[in-house]
Amino acid sequence: MATDTHRTQKEKQKRYRSRLRRKGLRPVQIWVPDTRASGFSAECRKQARLASRSAQEKPTLDFISEIAVWDNT
Repeated sequence: MATDTHRTQKEKQKRYRSRLRRKGLRPVQIWVPDTRASGFSAECRKQARLASRSAQEKPTLDFISEIAVWDNT
């Protein structure tokens, strides 16, 4: 049996994915906003302003403010 050093990257990836599938896992592709895109920061600020003005979002924002101190400890 050949060692991994003699396998192509494609073969290594295939074996790796096969092992994960045997463990009951499956691949999932997740698309997220591109934080490097122009306008991303402006859109974040806009949505944060809208959320801060929303009575519906107040409990969530209060909770986030409360737990934010956990990061500083």
